[in-house]
This record gives sequence, structure tokens and C-alpha cells, in this order.
Amino acid sequence: MRRNLTTSLRHRVRADPMAAFDRLPAPARAWARQAVLPWSAASVARIWARALAETGCPEAALARLHLAEARTLAREPSLSAKT
Repeated sequence: MRRNLTTSLRHRVRADPMAAFDRLPAPARAWARQAVLPWSAASVARIWARALAETGCPEAALARLHLAEARTLAREPSLSAKT
């Protein structure tokens, strides 16, 4: 059965999504738990890191996460009615 596992195609190793979530800062994890939409840890980390780099303030980073979610919800009218 070993031959079924051998291929010439590129192999892509996927990271553990829970480990990525656990690496988020505590405020970002708390935000992701209460978020309306299901955000990936990578998306939250990217928004958080960019906001911290620009402002240096965790509160501003949380505000940026809220803004990103509001903008995403605004693009989908059926979802914005649920909030």
C-alpha cells in the first residue's frame, strides 16, 4: 500500500489551525471567539499585526478587527440583517 502514498505532485503540509489560534494574543483570541463571522487565525493575526505596527495600541488593533468584520458584513446584506 506504500505506492498509494507516493506521488510526483507537490506535497503541501497544512499547519494545525488550533495551534495557530493558540498563538494569537489573548485579546485577539477573545475577539475571534465572539466574532459574528468565522475568522481564520491567519486573518486575525494579519489584521492584528498590521494594526499594532501602525498604532502600537492593542485597543486600536481590536477596533481594526471590529471594523474589518463590519466591512465584511456590509458586503453581504443577508448577514448584516442578523447583527
